[in-house]
Amino acid sequence: MISWYRAQSLRSRLTVLTAAAVAVAIALSALACWFIVEKQLYGQVDRNLSTAPPSPIQNVPPGARPPQQLLRDSYWCASTTTGALAAATAANAATTPGTGGRILVGAPKWTDQVISPDGEPCVLTGAKHAITITASDLKALQNPSRPGHYTYRDGTFNTGEDVRVRVSTFMSEGKVYGYLVADQVTSVEESLKQLAFILGGVALGGVILAGLAGRLVARSALKPVDQLTDVVEHIARTEEVGTTIPVHGSDEIARLSTSFNSMSTALANSRDRQTRLIADAGHELRTPLTSLRTNVDLLIRSNETGRPLPPATKTKLLGNMKAQMQELTVLIGDLLQLSRPDSPKPVRSLSVVALHEIAERAVARAKLRGPGLAFETDVAPWFVHGDAAALERAVINLLDNAVKYSPPGGTIEVRLEQGVLTVRDHGPGIPPDELQYVFDRFWRSPSSRQLPGSGLGLSIVAQSVRESGGEVSLGPAQDGGPGALATVRLPGGPTPT
Repeated sequence: MISWYRAQSLRSRLTVLTAAAVAVAIALSALACWFIVEKQLYGQVDRNLSTAPPSPIQNVPPGARPPQQLLRDSYWCASTTTGALAAATAANAATTPGTGGRILVGAPKWTDQVISPDGEPCVLTGAKHAITITASDLKALQNPSRPGHYTYRDGTFNTGEDVRVRVSTFMSEGKVYGYLVADQVTSVEESLKQLAFILGGVALGGVILAGLAGRLVARSALKPVDQLTDVVEHIARTEEVGTTIPVHGSDEIARLSTSFNSMSTALANSRDRQTRLIADAGHELRTPLTSLRTNVDLLIRSNETGRPLPPATKTKLLGNMKAQMQELTVLIGDLLQLSRPDSPKPVRSLSVVALHEIAERAVARAKLRGPGLAFETDVAPWFVHGDAAALERAVINLLDNAVKYSPPGGTIEVRLEQGVLTVRDHGPGIPPDELQYVFDRFWRSPSSRQLPGSGLGLSIVAQSVRESGGEVSLGPAQDGGPGALATVRLPGGPTPT
């Protein structure tokens, strides 16, 4: 059963679960209804029996016949051990009852029966039915009940008909008598059978309707899932990431659809970035490779034709090739740096880094690259959690950018205070309409295309700072003078923690 259930579709399983839940609810309701009605009907029978008068031989008036004589005159007693009660009832039915017998009849709708002190069942002369005596009835003779106290049980006539029996005892002349009053429950049983049939039909119809309703509910509830499945299959088939589905409402399905749309959009953006990175990398690699190929072809042709290049030209050519190889090396390193995911590294991979020491080492390297420039440095101790190599490369890239755009003899100001690192140059600055692109990969200002570089330095700065939980910005100098101001904010403290 479980394997069959697991093999079904989600819609079929939801239908089965809905139908099963409704079926259980209907079954429990039907059973509760049946038992309540049964209790009420039998309770009504017991209340009717409780209104039956006491035994006619109980409380015999003074001067009347004694109970034993009255019992012998009006009742026919059969030994409980002979099993002759049924035959006695049949014989009584053929006997014309006497006047005393008529007086002893409790009421037309009840059948009464006396149990003599010695345990013999005694039926009224002329009675057509006898109540089957049970062991509990005989046991009651040993424990007489209080006057007006009755117990009730299910029983049968000697003819097999089901009855409800009221059991009581009474004392007369120092002896205990049992008194049974029975009422047929045929109508009650018929009513319960009809009720059971009706409830069964209602339950069956409810289960069928629940199955149909469950199917409709499953189809309606899973429609967004079907749409989501169609979109996923479409993307898997066509690889068209970025496809979205309409979102309605704010339920779980809507949240799932929203999450899928976000994921699909993120995948599309990631593919766009990857495509753009490949295209930009190809474009940037093409220039140094073309130049290298030209220089190599020139050297090969000079050797093949037997016309060697002049030493000065050959030296210059080899110098250019070395510079192009260095440019390729830097570009490939930058590409490898940017090929890492944009998400931050786990905290466990970070360590305590002295940012002021990194800044001092970066300034020392920048002085070698800009020998004609002046550096004003003011760094205070500051420790952060980050990747030391990545942060050092980020600071070096900021200083290289400042060196590249500084005029000859210019000044570069480096400040580190309370976790804020600023690098200020006095170059031409950045036009306001280009500030939004400065951290994009391979982006280079049109006015600086002739300068060396790949357009990846500031992208690496932004990525490294974000991985350490900081922020970076680049804009005009705050004092209104020439040049640009790069600002890096990193959380940390003046002491290592």
